[in-house]
Amino acid sequence: MPESHPIQALRAPTGASGLWEWDIASGRLYTDDGFADLYGIDRVAGQTGVPAETFFRAIHPEDRSRIRIAVAGILSGAELFSKEFRLVTPQNVTIWVHARGRAHINDDDVPQKFTGVLVDVTDRKKTEERLRIAQTAGGIGTFEYVDGFATATISHEFCRLLGLHPALSLPVQTINSTLQPGQPLLLPDSRHGVVPETIDAIFRITRNDDGASRWIARRGEILREGSGFRLIGVIYDVTDAQETEAALRELNETLESRVQSELVIRHRAVDALRQAQKMESIGQLTGGIAHDFNNLLMAISSSLELLKKRLPNDPQYNRLIDNAQQATERGAGLTQRMLAFARKQDLKSEPVDVAGLIGGMTHLLRHTLGPAWTLAFDLPGGFPSVVADANQVEMAIINLTVNARDAMADGGTIRVTTDRCQVMAGDIVDLAGGEYIRISVHDEGEGMDAETLQRATEPFFTTKGVGKGTGLGLSMVDGLAKQMNGTFTLRSTPGQGTSATLWLPVADDQASVPVAATRVSQPDTTIGPLKILAVDDDALILMNTTEFLQDLGHQVVEALSGKEALALLDKHPDIDLIITDQAMPNMTGLQLVAKARERRPGLPVLIVSGYGEIPQNSQTGLVKLDKPFNQAQLSRSLHDALAIRA
Repeated sequence: MPESHPIQALRAPTGASGLWEWDIASGRLYTDDGFADLYGIDRVAGQTGVPAETFFRAIHPEDRSRIRIAVAGILSGAELFSKEFRLVTPQNVTIWVHARGRAHINDDDVPQKFTGVLVDVTDRKKTEERLRIAQTAGGIGTFEYVDGFATATISHEFCRLLGLHPALSLPVQTINSTLQPGQPLLLPDSRHGVVPETIDAIFRITRNDDGASRWIARRGEILREGSGFRLIGVIYDVTDAQETEAALRELNETLESRVQSELVIRHRAVDALRQAQKMESIGQLTGGIAHDFNNLLMAISSSLELLKKRLPNDPQYNRLIDNAQQATERGAGLTQRMLAFARKQDLKSEPVDVAGLIGGMTHLLRHTLGPAWTLAFDLPGGFPSVVADANQVEMAIINLTVNARDAMADGGTIRVTTDRCQVMAGDIVDLAGGEYIRISVHDEGEGMDAETLQRATEPFFTTKGVGKGTGLGLSMVDGLAKQMNGTFTLRSTPGQGTSATLWLPVADDQASVPVAATRVSQPDTTIGPLKILAVDDDALILMNTTEFLQDLGHQVVEALSGKEALALLDKHPDIDLIITDQAMPNMTGLQLVAKARERRPGLPVLIVSGYGEIPQNSQTGLVKLDKPFNQAQLSRSLHDALAIRA
């Protein structure tokens, strides 16, 4: 049997878990029974010696590299070793130990042995962890300071409360540097003549990390030690309590005035809410009226177009039909204004060169206004494009210039200007921060008082005489601006004229080609005969749509509802395309399309609607046709729908 090492005769001190002796020259490790039990090695083997690598075997994997580096330092000549690390016992239990050891060197300063002791500190570590959790959960930082010393022992939560990096000790000067001017010292020092009578106090600090101003309370005990003292205590954040107390004190001091102010604010908020609810209701009503009116116009205009094609070519007939069609076009313009106010019209958002667009309208504007009114333009070049619908912006400018003309019955000068501005969030109501182009129309007319100015953008509100205005011009511009993520503002003084300004956001992608004028519609394209499923809950519109399609040479299957349309789709597998109204009861056009494409994936679809909520792109395979439409527009839309499929 191998001879036991003398370490078996040693006994670990009280509280120790085991002893070791590492013979550096032979690379053998000798242990007592406690060390052997912790490491899961045979006691006799530990006494007779095991490979030195055994020292690292039971160390927790996350601590092993750190301890290897420290031991390498001992083997290279360092003298003292003191480390805390985790061990995993043979029973798979993790414990904490504190290893303290030293190197024994010969006369040539070469390390010969590495001896030490493992002290089980698991209970202390658990206590420290529980204390740390309690401090963190309770927001309590601990400290201990001995008068006259330059540093103080503190906890991590103490550091967090002051916004300092976590540490176990910090210079007193660093701790006191967080105090705001005029505050007493958080850690007093008798060397500067500061000897506290009590430790309880509240301090105003500026956190070191984020600069936040906070209130910190200090509580604890002063232990007198001769002429000096020792402070042991805690700190915690009392900012909420201090601010609540200050707010209560201020409220008590100004209670009456604050009550009056709050009542005024409340009344204003109630009035604003009522106005918003009123405008929302009007918007919903306006959108509904516009939808129904569009359906009526659709039935009338399509009937007129079909009549003109079928009646003899008589000049008197043609003149009467043309007059009626012009009336339907005026009605369509009115519904567009109503939908703009309700923010439900279809917009084409694209980069628009504002100066180029207005420059291309000058002849039209002068012709519209008449000779008694002078137009002056200030349109600087070089501005970025805006995100807008060019056609709708043109309509808005025409509306504003006509309004300016009507405000100057005896003639005058109307100035149209553009400029560029940066808006910060909150500067203008309902306008996000960013860069905007402003289009302003200024007149020299009679102006508006505050009451009229407040109501100017309400739908159907007008100061013009009976039959001289719909009251939808400014409401249309306002709704259009908001739908394009901008806003519309009015400034006016009685007797000094009015300035109407349209704010439009600058386009993010300035690489796109800007649109400077209204686009020309693409020419009609003839397509081969199709079998088309036409769906509309309005029988008059369905009948005239069918007439349009049949007149174009197509075969039509009719349905008055989404449910009926699905049944016909199953019955007629050779249907080439669906044309459907969007706003139908029980099943909308989009819902019908979704169900139809479950049966026939990729089926071309043409959605008919007066609203702007229909998605239209090559990915969805949807093409939208606005009401009211004529036969040529219908034909082009059929071609577009088939092109998406292709």
